Amino acid sequence: MIDTHAHLDAFEDVDDVLDRARRAGVRRVVTVGTSIDSCRAALALCEREEGIFAALGLHPHEAGSIGSQELDELRELLAHPKAVAVGEAGLDYYRDLAPRERQASAFRAQAALAGELGKPLVVHTRAADEDTVATLRELPAEVPVVLHCFSSSRLLEPAVERGWYVSFAGNVTYPKAAELRWAAAQVPAERLLAETDSPYLAPQQVRGKRNEPAHVVHTLATLAEARGEEATALEAQIEANAATVLSLP
Repeated sequence: MIDTHAHLDAFEDVDDVLDRARRAGVRRVVTVGTSIDSCRAALALCEREEGIFAALGLHPHEAGSIGSQELDELRELLAHPKAVAVGEAGLDYYRDLAPRERQASAFRAQAALAGELGKPLVVHTRAADEDTVATLRELPAEVPVVLHCFSSSRLLEPAVERGWYVSFAGNVTYPKAAELRWAAAQVPAERLLAETDSPYLAPQQVRGKRNEPAHVVHTLATLAEARGEEATALEAQIEANAATVLSLP
């Protein structure tokens, strides 16, 4: 199994975390950079550990301090052979920790960078559906898009229409998340992904505890149930999808 989105730089005990993941059958993890320092930490871990890859980006919360220097540094870091995607990048109007015009500028710049480098774009979006879709529609169709931690059914139609990948995290397991489970059943099989977004959003089965890559198996089980599929078959499909969009070996 693969966890396509985790923040491993948030764990002080990352060796133990990865050991538990591997014992749970999670052999590959994409760790996500959200600032220049975070991206450097992600790559350092990738160099030390087998089966760890990196998505490198500048989170919308960081947008207030993003300029040409940070974007140039990001471009350099993305040349690393284990850097498989740009992001997470996007818009967050829920917390609004950076001015919206700065968020929009940083998002467009990173979307352009994904197109320039031929890498997929991993998207963070909260309470910004309309502006997110508008930006993504400007991308060339050949640039793969991953909607990370999918949480708005209003994004389902444009995602299916444009062939974007849709990634579900632990919140799809919550009792009140029936709409998310419905959406998960509508996503074409070849566009479905699973993630933890750890250490955040622990699945219902371990709610109240710190989330870890090992817990992606709970999200997988919920997705399989929602789609009426066998978990082992869905696991293989998600592995194949991740290998395709992220160009994994």
